Amino acid sequence: MPQGDTILVIDDEAIMQEILADFLREEGFEVDIAGSGEEGLDLAREHPYDCAIVDLMMPGIDGIETMQALKARDPDLPVIMITAFASVESAVEAMKRGAHEYITKPFKNDEVLVVLQNAIRQRRLEEEVRTLRKTLKDKYRFENIVGKNRRMQDVFALIEQAAPSRSTILIQGESGTGKELVAKAIHANSARAEKPFVVVNSGSMPSDLLESNLFGHVRGAFTGAVSSKKGLFEVADGGSIFFDEVGNIGIDVQAKLLRVIQEKEFMRLGSVDTVKVDVRLIAATNADLKRRVAEEAFREDLYYRLNVITVTLPPLRERQDDIPLLAQHFLDKYGGENSRENLSIEEEALSLLRGYQWPGNVRELENAIERAVVLAPRSGQITAELVRDYIEPNGFDAPSLGLSVPPEGLPMKDVVQEFQKQLIVDALRKTEWVQKDAAKLLDVKPTTLNEMIKRYGIREEVKERAS
Repeated sequence: MPQGDTILVIDDEAIMQEILADFLREEGFEVDIAGSGEEGLDLAREHPYDCAIVDLMMPGIDGIETMQALKARDPDLPVIMITAFASVESAVEAMKRGAHEYITKPFKNDEVLVVLQNAIRQRRLEEEVRTLRKTLKDKYRFENIVGKNRRMQDVFALIEQAAPSRSTILIQGESGTGKELVAKAIHANSARAEKPFVVVNSGSMPSDLLESNLFGHVRGAFTGAVSSKKGLFEVADGGSIFFDEVGNIGIDVQAKLLRVIQEKEFMRLGSVDTVKVDVRLIAATNADLKRRVAEEAFREDLYYRLNVITVTLPPLRERQDDIPLLAQHFLDKYGGENSRENLSIEEEALSLLRGYQWPGNVRELENAIERAVVLAPRSGQITAELVRDYIEPNGFDAPSLGLSVPPEGLPMKDVVQEFQKQLIVDALRKTEWVQKDAAKLLDVKPTTLNEMIKRYGIREEVKERAS
């Protein structure tokens, strides 16, 4: 039992007070004693206790009244009643009224210790469960998807309305806008909240591996399948399954995904038996699925199945009024994690944050604030210097070049090289540092982009971001 647990002993017999107090103090508890219910309640008003031991039969306020008054103040306080042999029926009645346990006199010290330890252990477990549930609820409650912007308020209203339903949800938005956070909020506020929430990273697996992961396989289904394995749909049964970047799924897997949505059943690889599941599907994409349908890269029937309720998250550059709120939110979060409480942001620094375009959206802002918290001076202020150090190397806004040749001239070659470097960095940031996708944005071959990354010395930056 941890040292320092505090016990309140209430008994009108001085000898009983002394026996219990001496014994419990020897076991490492902190003990307060009271000779009446009234005195015990006075002590409880001044100090919190981990457990109370209360005599059932006392003059004035008896044990049951005392217990009820104690629990009115602290409903989770375990109360152990002690009673003489002749009062067992009263002790049973006390149990019905909320006592944790009762002990009859005379008692053995070991008996008291075991009952007391169990009572405190149960209180601790209940506190941990309650704290965990509150943390999970708070983490994904709509209010913690921070935003006062009108478009975000519309998003909150839609999430609140859609979460309790069984409908499929499609979340659209650029990378870094918080699509997975919204998916978790929908799950946490649905009737499935106590069931699994399973994430599928759709864009990071080849089709055959994705299919095996989704639907599972039986032994011998393919080379290396030495045993049967459940798929993610089975793991998510009763809960929600979240497809991140659903637009990247191959056509062959799309057909099987459509069947699961329609029939709520599938077959494991190598099996002819169907498996029934009850899963809510939430999908997210940063791609234009309509365009992918037109390009025949995405099934039209699957698109309509997914697009039942659509939540569209605006990019951060279109909700700049939320930047101060988000900055403070991340400041509190990372300040707490790094023991740097009471940090603040200089007005000039805040102006820089507002003026930046945030191609990486909320995720990028979060990274910038985390960095600033770690590097902040002892004065406790996030300075403009810290923000500028982050923004200037990364803050190139290609559409707003506004270049002109100064009277004294300038080396064109250097300007062009800097221009190319900034474009590459911007494309890499927009594609979360995936070179293949960045090359597509820039309309160059991946090998050409890789060579330019080496030439301009930004390879290490790419490695750091990708790790």
